[in-house]
Amino acid sequence: MDFGAEGDPAHLRGDGGMKAATIRDVAERADVSVASVSRVLNGAGPVTEATKNRVLEAARALQYVPHSGARSLSTSKTQTIGVILPDLYGEFFSELIRGMDVAARSLGYHLIVSSSHDDAEEASAAIRSMRGRVDGLIVLSPHLDAANLAAGLAGRTPILLMNGGAAVGRPSIVVDNHGGAVLAVEHLVATGRRRIAHISGPAGNLEAEARLAGYLQAMAQAGLPTSVVEGEFTQSSGHAAGVELARRELRPDAVFAGNDNMAVGAMLALQDAGLRVPEDMAIIGFDDVPIAGLVRPALTTLRIHIAETGRSALERLVRLINAAGEAVADTACEIVRPELVVRPSSNPATQNQAHSNSGGRLHALADTPSLKGENT
Repeated sequence: MDFGAEGDPAHLRGDGGMKAATIRDVAERADVSVASVSRVLNGAGPVTEATKNRVLEAARALQYVPHSGARSLSTSKTQTIGVILPDLYGEFFSELIRGMDVAARSLGYHLIVSSSHDDAEEASAAIRSMRGRVDGLIVLSPHLDAANLAAGLAGRTPILLMNGGAAVGRPSIVVDNHGGAVLAVEHLVATGRRRIAHISGPAGNLEAEARLAGYLQAMAQAGLPTSVVEGEFTQSSGHAAGVELARRELRPDAVFAGNDNMAVGAMLALQDAGLRVPEDMAIIGFDDVPIAGLVRPALTTLRIHIAETGRSALERLVRLINAAGEAVADTACEIVRPELVVRPSSNPATQNQAHSNSGGRLHALADTPSLKGENT
C-alpha cells in the first residue's frame, strides 16, 4: 500500500502547519468505524471488499501512516526481534546479521541489534532495554554464565540462545566446535604435517575452549606433541602469534588457528618473515568468513554457513513466538556440524611440489552442500 500518494491536504494545525492524519480521520472519510479501519490495516478480521477499498482509498488520500506503537498495543506484537551479539565488528557478525535480516524481512519483522561487548552486565542491560519492545530475543554469547543470565532475564519473552553451549531446557543453536577442530587436525595430519601448533581463542570463551579441546584430543590420538599460542579471535592477535611461531628455532610445519581472522593474521606474519604458505607452514582456520576465499593462498577452513545459520535462527525464533503458550515447548539444542573446505593453504607436500613445477595455481577443493542442523 502506497501511503505516499498525493491526495487531499492533511488537516491544518492552528499555526498553519500540517497535522498528521489519525485513524479516526480515515474512518470518518471512509464512513466506517474505527474498528473497521483497524481490521483493514492490520489484515485481521472480516471486512467486505467495498469497505476495504474505501478504507485504503481514504488512507491514501490522507497520507495516513499507521502508528507502530499503537498497532503493537492492539495486536500485542511489535513485529520486532532483538539480537544481542558479543561484538558488532568483523565478517562473522556481519554475515550472521545478514542472514537474520533476510529472514526477518521475508517474515515481516524488523531487527534491533545491540552489542554486549562480551560483558555479562552489558548483556543484561541490553535485554532489560528490549523487554516489551520486541517479540523475541536471539542472544549470542560464548560465555555460559552470560547465556544463563540472558535466559533468566528474558522473562516470558521467547529467547533463542546461540553459541553458549547446550542450554538444558532452553531452545538453542550451537556449533560443534570440538568436532570441527578434530577435523582440522586430522586433515593436517593426512597431508603429512607432524608439528601442528594451535592459536587459541580467548580464555573463558566456550567456543575457543571447545576448539582447543578438539585440537588436544586429535593430537593425542595421533601421538603428536602439542603447541598452543594464545590469541583473542582477532587478526592482530593472529599476526602476533604468527610472528612468534616464525621466530622459533624448531618451527611448526602447520598451524590450526581458532578462527579465520587469526589464521589470516598469522599468514601475513609468516609471509612477512619470508616463509611460504603452505610449503614452509600450512594454515587452517575456522568459520569460513568471506575473506578466507580471497586471501592468497586461499585459506582452508571449517565452514559453518554463517549467514544460513543466522537465517535458520531467526526463523526458529519466529516459530517460538507463534507457538508461545503451547503445551509442548521447543527446548531442543540444534547442533551445527562444520564441514571441511580444503583450499591451497594446506596443500600436501606432493601438491606443493607439483604446483612449483607447473607454475600454476591450484584451485580450492570446496564442497558446498547445504548445511542441516541436527537436534539432540
